[in-house]
Amino acid sequence: MVVSKDCVAMILAGGQGSRLGALTKNVAKPAVPFGGKYRIIDFPLSNCVHSGIDTVGVLTQYQPLELNTYIGNGNPWDLDRSHGGAYVLPPYQSASGGEWFKGTANAIYQNLGFLEGFNPKNVLILSGDHIYKMNYGAMLKAHKDSGAAATIAVMPVPWEEASRFGIMNTDEATGEITEFAEKPAEPKSNLASMGIYIFKYDALKKYLTDDERDPESENDFGKNIIPTMLANGEKMMSYRFEGYWKDVGTIQSLWEANMDLIDDPPKFDLDDRRWRIYSRSFALEPHYVGRTAKITNSSVTEGCGIHGTVDHSVIFSGVEIGKGTVIKDSVIMPGAQIGANVTIEKAVIGQGAIIKNNAKIGVSGPVEDNPYASKYCTHGIVLIEGGVVIDEGADIPKESMVEV
Repeated sequence: MVVSKDCVAMILAGGQGSRLGALTKNVAKPAVPFGGKYRIIDFPLSNCVHSGIDTVGVLTQYQPLELNTYIGNGNPWDLDRSHGGAYVLPPYQSASGGEWFKGTANAIYQNLGFLEGFNPKNVLILSGDHIYKMNYGAMLKAHKDSGAAATIAVMPVPWEEASRFGIMNTDEATGEITEFAEKPAEPKSNLASMGIYIFKYDALKKYLTDDERDPESENDFGKNIIPTMLANGEKMMSYRFEGYWKDVGTIQSLWEANMDLIDDPPKFDLDDRRWRIYSRSFALEPHYVGRTAKITNSSVTEGCGIHGTVDHSVIFSGVEIGKGTVIKDSVIMPGAQIGANVTIEKAVIGQGAIIKNNAKIGVSGPVEDNPYASKYCTHGIVLIEGGVVIDEGADIPKESMVEV
């Protein structure tokens, strides 16, 4: 029996995320830790559950093991359902062959068989690497009320950043999309696509199938599917989103998004019981704050032992911070071990990294001839890869990336 669903969500979670440098050397970007106790993928998954969407396909590809294990049967997000739930969808080999996903559109095309099993009226397509809270149910209602073939979530961005996004012109009265350009050199508008689409399933299936037959296509929604639908006169609507949204595709933006959680007041509030962000977290002992510790304007997760000073920083679970150590404006990921009399400023310290006594991270520089200089680390930020051991007394200057 085919179970008919009003809407099925498909999360594109297979990207390498190379601009996150060493953080995504061994894990997919959506599996990168965020905010003290979460992974990036927790946000679209939680949004789906709050929005009443109980069937979610997660399309994985690059370094999928940790992400697949993390999602599991979907239980932490209430997505372990008999008729629906969470499904991990990697590329696969069929009788006619198999291949990696060639683009965002091809990824969905290769999973049309999965969608057919639910006979959906609409398909919600999401990126798996954005931080935000959004009621997709309200967007779905607007989509259905308009009768559009597709609806695209949009928000204004600073003009100087507009060329990084898919930019669209709309009818101001109706919100109908009149023109779309993917990352234009000279944008005519600052209204940007958020990478959140709702399609009527019949229209989506037709255009994906036609696109797959075109050998010149890049098989991408922004470059191919959406422009083709517009050129064919399909009704395409915009849906304006007002709220916090962050593409955490760079080390700087990931650091900024973590800092946004602990600003006073926070730019993005995770302490909202009406819209909780769910995660697969493990029970650890309460964090311990020693008598020599001082913590201000920070987030500290369970399982930590704090004996130094922590200011405006996000500390993940299982982190140890020694006496005399000062950590400021930094993100310390799970299990990192920070020795005594260490100074860390504006840094992202990877999972399980060991920083030995008297080391300095992000205090000096940036300096010329820095052996750790990296194009991925800008604006004074330092990244220490998970598992790295920083020797006693080492001095790692600003804009460094230290790898294993």
